[in-house]
Amino acid sequence: MQTSTKTPSTLMVVLAFATVYIVWGSTYFFIQRALEGFPPFFLGAFRFIIAGLLMLGWSLMQGEKVFSWKIMKPALVTGLLLLFVGNGVVIWVEQFLPSAMVAIMVSSAPLWFVLLDKPRWSENLSSKSTILGLVVGFAGVILLFYEKIMATMSSLNSGRDLFAMGLVVVGSMAWAGGSLYSKYNSVSTSATVNSTWQMLAAGVAFIPGALFSGELASVDLSAIPVNAWLATGYLVMFGSIAGFSAYVWLLKVQPATKVSTYAYVNPVVAVLLGIFFAHESITPLQISGLIVILGSVLLINLHQYRKPKQVATTY
Repeated sequence: MQTSTKTPSTLMVVLAFATVYIVWGSTYFFIQRALEGFPPFFLGAFRFIIAGLLMLGWSLMQGEKVFSWKIMKPALVTGLLLLFVGNGVVIWVEQFLPSAMVAIMVSSAPLWFVLLDKPRWSENLSSKSTILGLVVGFAGVILLFYEKIMATMSSLNSGRDLFAMGLVVVGSMAWAGGSLYSKYNSVSTSATVNSTWQMLAAGVAFIPGALFSGELASVDLSAIPVNAWLATGYLVMFGSIAGFSAYVWLLKVQPATKVSTYAYVNPVVAVLLGIFFAHESITPLQISGLIVILGSVLLINLHQYRKPKQVATTY
């Protein structure tokens, strides 16, 4: 995907959003399957290094400018903030916290996008529909997972888990900050090149964690079940290469607040996949949460529907 001075086609934007919404929503399911065979830090290193090397090969085949420190530096910083800190925190805390609680705290990311996106403060903070949409969306995620959280609250270790919850907030801030850094500081117009270095940086950064935790020494690749390998293959090809590249491209051509709505839609997709493929049930409260979340995405984009020419911006 290349960015240009032209306004991107509506079809490309829709396809990119659909990829980020649906594919990233499905990764909740496939990460669980992958962790049945791969230890967490080893999985992070393996997934991102393989994806990064594949994208590096593709970029070289396309004749793109890859080996330039001016291009690499912002991509490396972004990769460490997004994929290592943001994703790494989630991987680590899920050893202690229920996934539903982690999903809710990760869904605070759109709020951080607004607070940290200083160049767009005047636009975002003056839009009542955007602010209302962000608050409503977060409330919808709480509704979606409320019953699961209440069922697991009694098992929480207060001191340890409060620390873990604080780390998730830091991870969400790092993800939002890294996304905005990429939006305003990326030099290369190629989402493929940017994603290549971001994933390689994160993959290498996961290696010390795998070493210190003993994962690298204890993992037995021959003993990993086929389903875990298939899930990891999906994470590499779709979650990393397709989904992350679409996300990086969207950050360049769309307002960051609009792109951040993935954090509300992904849990919706995850719940729906659980219903259709894992035979999970859905309650009236969860249905209410789904409706509230989808309504919040409409609110966040409402002012753009009303005044499309005034907010259309190219990068």
